[in-house]
Amino acid sequence: MKVEVYKIDGTKSGEYVELRPDIFEIKPNDHAIYLAVKAYLANQRQGTHKTKTRGEVRGGGRKPWPQKHTGRARAGSIRSPLWVGGGTVFGPVPRDYSLDLPKKVKQLARKSALTYKLKDEQIIVVEDFTFEQPKTKRMVEILRAFNLLNKKVLLLTAKTDLNVYKSGRNIPGLNILEAYKASTYDILNNQMILIQKSAVEILQNTFTE
Repeated sequence: MKVEVYKIDGTKSGEYVELRPDIFEIKPNDHAIYLAVKAYLANQRQGTHKTKTRGEVRGGGRKPWPQKHTGRARAGSIRSPLWVGGGTVFGPVPRDYSLDLPKKVKQLARKSALTYKLKDEQIIVVEDFTFEQPKTKRMVEILRAFNLLNKKVLLLTAKTDLNVYKSGRNIPGLNILEAYKASTYDILNNQMILIQKSAVEILQNTFTE
């Protein structure tokens, strides 16, 4: 299908780009989306959590008092889990949370997410733009033109553009990514997606077999 390209001032340019129906008009698969988001969030975890067991806590090498004839309970170490300052029983240990998915499942999830976004009219194709130098004010003007200030917005660019990135990194809610890096989570975790015209082809090429 064809969608109109907008100028950075929010007006229509009269140009159109073709969006592939096998990407933007498929039957969404909610389970694939669930698996992709689950894997993405799991892969963000460091897994470095750790508590010490009774054998790792400092101290406790000496029996605190004789086994018998003290009138107190038997104790072999002041670092028992029963004591303040003692070790932890069954506490967390470092582990790898990462999950991997088949390539086709990942692609199906991204296609499903893009289909939902287009269906909900949450995708805008905008003309290519860049700045001579980082200028947050210019980026704010572009967002204001599309009435996107104070909303979560994902801007997809064709390539790394430091001036564009630096112009938008301090704007709350705005995320800027190269088109080929956009994951299912990135697509769904924003209220609106702005795609630069030249980034459309790059985004669609990421789905080639």
